Amino acid sequence: MIQVLGTSWALLLGMFMLMVGNGLQGTLLGIRGGIENFSTLEMSIVMSGYFIGFLGGSRMAPSMIRRVGHVRVFAALGSLISAVLILYPAIANPWAWMVGRIIIGFCFSGVYVTAESWLNNSASNENRGEALSLYMIVQMAGIVLAQYLLVTADAGGYVLFVVASVMVSIAFAPILLSISPTPAFDTTKPMSLRELVGVSPLGAVGMFLLGGVFAAQFGMSAVYGTQAGLTVGQISFFVSSIYVGALLMQYPIGWISDRMDRRLLIIGVSALGGAAGFAAYMIPDNFALLCAAGFLIGGTSNPLYALLIAYTNDFLEHDDMAAASGGLVFINGVGAISGPIIVGWMMGALGPQGFFLFIAVLLAAVVAYGIYRMTQRTSTTSVEDMTSYAPVLANASPVVVEYAQELYIETELEEEAAAEDVS
Repeated sequence: MIQVLGTSWALLLGMFMLMVGNGLQGTLLGIRGGIENFSTLEMSIVMSGYFIGFLGGSRMAPSMIRRVGHVRVFAALGSLISAVLILYPAIANPWAWMVGRIIIGFCFSGVYVTAESWLNNSASNENRGEALSLYMIVQMAGIVLAQYLLVTADAGGYVLFVVASVMVSIAFAPILLSISPTPAFDTTKPMSLRELVGVSPLGAVGMFLLGGVFAAQFGMSAVYGTQAGLTVGQISFFVSSIYVGALLMQYPIGWISDRMDRRLLIIGVSALGGAAGFAAYMIPDNFALLCAAGFLIGGTSNPLYALLIAYTNDFLEHDDMAAASGGLVFINGVGAISGPIIVGWMMGALGPQGFFLFIAVLLAAVVAYGIYRMTQRTSTTSVEDMTSYAPVLANASPVVVEYAQELYIETELEEEAAAEDVS
């Protein structure tokens, strides 16, 4: 861990500040939209813009980097993010905000691709897992801290937007002043969706449904809090509970996943998250219950992302894992685009509690499809032959997912070599 910090501290510090800015703007828009009297449907369209841009950026960023280099892409996208953050309060129009969210989603996706390729290049085989874990912790810590900055100024003013813009702007200083461009950039061509669904129907369908869950909790949780009449302090605590759960439950679920049939774990974890969402839907007036539900929803849905990748890998050869990761990220992104719009419609029809019902229904669908798939594929990979679980967050770019795939492959090869030595 110390070695990783010694070689990548500037990158990790910069990513921490970037996540503070990103986490702050996402929640802040949900609160400010209520102040500006935007409808729930309008806010859902605004929030979906981020995922449209993110999906587009993850596809286009590699070619941009190959054409002009890491440093120029990084600096240009950072400048655009800062500019859009300042413009939000100046142009209080839902359509303008949607365009802004598309731009910010595109830019953050490109920034992640660039930063994660730097991280991958600086890591060695010996510390690759530590670097991935530390990167995930830094990301979550930045988002959690951002939620508590909400109470430091009036959400109806300019200050918090300026803070988010400044955090993003200064985040690039330590990175650009201490890191040289990486060697030639390349990514693996994704496996076709038809092939991916054929290899692991549960992995593909689960990823699509999880996209909607992630988009709801990361894009619409603050909108829910505003519509439900929570104070700014309560909204910040509620949203942070989702991210804290995502961080703390990642490793216990990952540890269990390497020791049992992953289909059963996928079903069980999804059922737990769905039950938490349904409980919050049925009992809407208990703030402690809402936060507990947020913790469990975040703590189950985020590990599910990495769990579905690991499950899909169980049916792949090493050479196909990287290609499959691109397809899984794309499927998840498509689900994420539609998530805010559907949950916005449900909140408009059923009230704020439609937020939790939407999440509960999607996770219940994962449970139902998982049970169905167990009747179609009677046997699965033995525990001894399963690939290792590696923590990956839902907001990861295809680069860090491929990075995790490298960790899977390296672990598998080491285990195979160790088994040969014993025999």
